[in-house]
Amino acid sequence: MIKQAGVKLDIQSPELEQLVLQALETFGGRTLRRVLLLPPDHTRLNSMAGPITAIAYRLLSGWGAKTDIMPALGTHAPMGEAELRLMFGDSIPLECFLPHDWRKDVVSRGVIPGDKLREWSDGRVDYDVNIEVNKRLFSGYDLILSIGQVVPHEVVGMANYTKNVLVGVGGAETINKSHFLGAVCNMEKALGHADTPVRRLFNYGVSTFLSGLPIQYILTVMERDHAAGRMKMRGFYAGKGDSLFQEACQLCRKVNITLLDEPLTKVVVWLDPEEFRSTWLGNKAIYRTRMAIADAGELVVLAPGLKEFGEDREIDRLVRHYGYKGTPYTLRCVAENLELRNNLSAAAHLIHGSSEDRFGITYCPGYLSRTEIESVGYRYGDLKTLMAQYNPQTLSDGMNEVEGERVFFISNPALGLWSFRGNFSDRE
Repeated sequence: MIKQAGVKLDIQSPELEQLVLQALETFGGRTLRRVLLLPPDHTRLNSMAGPITAIAYRLLSGWGAKTDIMPALGTHAPMGEAELRLMFGDSIPLECFLPHDWRKDVVSRGVIPGDKLREWSDGRVDYDVNIEVNKRLFSGYDLILSIGQVVPHEVVGMANYTKNVLVGVGGAETINKSHFLGAVCNMEKALGHADTPVRRLFNYGVSTFLSGLPIQYILTVMERDHAAGRMKMRGFYAGKGDSLFQEACQLCRKVNITLLDEPLTKVVVWLDPEEFRSTWLGNKAIYRTRMAIADAGELVVLAPGLKEFGEDREIDRLVRHYGYKGTPYTLRCVAENLELRNNLSAAAHLIHGSSEDRFGITYCPGYLSRTEIESVGYRYGDLKTLMAQYNPQTLSDGMNEVEGERVFFISNPALGLWSFRGNFSDRE
């Protein structure tokens, strides 16, 4: 393991370049001839995976290695040139980037039997899971380098590591069934934890069916320093094995989880239009704050870039049709409708995106209409009016007072997890 980590650390260039160099030398260095990099897409802009990818590409090219880059899109929409440049800079030729199609570009490598799922889920599900990944992973690479950020995550507990492989460049069945597993096992019990049913699935899938691939990992832990006005890299970890991920998770829990002494009655979340254009992504505003919001409280989501529900056309249609109407309703729809059973990640998303009628969710979209927002089960808020009332340019992250009202503001929900202490189990 190569690591540089600490709660007060601020890893910047050129130290970051030296760490990437050290990692690549450990992974084969100048002997490498064909390399595949698996960074996240622009929706993980704050991960520093973009600059790390650019550094790795430059070093590998200098050694004469042929380097391909496949953004780990999962179910997200493909990146255009502007998004690629925003994430990775201008130095990498566009022809180096390979698209991932989670429905068409995958091969099956084995099946996790239902008895494993029954064990991990305490009997909630017992289906087999077909492990599918992009077929390009089997093209004779000397190194497959997964790059990304460890941060609390609604499906798997803590993002990245084996998730970046089995979801980021995974196939429909693996994605659908893993997400549904997380939903039925209770998202709030998983959030912020390293050991979850979905993590067990991902680790088992990679270790059992992809052990012959030369997969290595670079993991980052990031924290927004509000006083400095920028992200700081608190941790850099390179290598493979569960201990690498576990150490990153320990640091992440210290810097990315905010535990509050009392539940919040009003939470306002800003969704940067460059990053959040769908509720599929923007509902992090719900996932990451739900354990902090009081019963009968309100979440206001300022979403100027919001133009769709799903990044995928079929998922967008399913969200519009079924809506965010709670777990019992969604499970009933799964039982009664084949189209939803065939898209279990969509069903999981519908569960995750509901408050279960415990608190109100007001969405303020830039492009979707009142009819569209209300049809899926949310309250509609006029963006211009509520932006004037809760100006993200003047609010500070944390508690604010706005005309006598106590408002808790979050400028980017993707960067952490917020919870009332009584709702968070500190089991690790």
